[in-house]
Amino acid sequence: MFLRRGGTELTSSPRFILVTGGARAGKSRFALSLAEHTSCSRRLFIATAVACDPEMKAKIAKHRRDRNSRWKTLEEPADLPSRIPKRFLSKGSFLLMDCLPTFVTNLMLAGSSDRQILLRVRKLLRVFRKPGVSALAVTNEVGLGLVPEHPMGRRFRDLLGTVNQEAARSADEVYLLVAGLPVKVK
Repeated sequence: MFLRRGGTELTSSPRFILVTGGARAGKSRFALSLAEHTSCSRRLFIATAVACDPEMKAKIAKHRRDRNSRWKTLEEPADLPSRIPKRFLSKGSFLLMDCLPTFVTNLMLAGSSDRQILLRVRKLLRVFRKPGVSALAVTNEVGLGLVPEHPMGRRFRDLLGTVNQEAARSADEVYLLVAGLPVKVK
């Protein structure tokens, strides 16, 4: 069962939720708060970040501290969904992925084409829709700001926009976080 802040029931059936918003909008905290109220017996946190510098190491450490011991963590930057343990792909499992943009970035930096990335994302979305499994993915809205100066930045913005649209279509619920406040858009 999922609960919204204030105790309002969202639903008790397995489903896929997408949480989106800008940088530092409170997406991860909100996603974790939704997930903490699930009755699922198996919980897997899918972390896609790579600790490439001191700032990222600190951010990863903070996210680890924010999760309680009921979570198992899979740190996997690119080889998803094949690295998700089978025991988490059955009834009573909850998957929380943080985050789709980092996953897309990791695939881009590994040399994957846009087509290859979209195929991988679609495969992951099918896992999130697997019968009996509940899932939540965190993403970023990157198309609301300035047009990136660099071609790689524009490619990322456009590709993530497509990924977000596909994820939102696949999701049962979509929340947009603005200044820490969730707005249900689907």
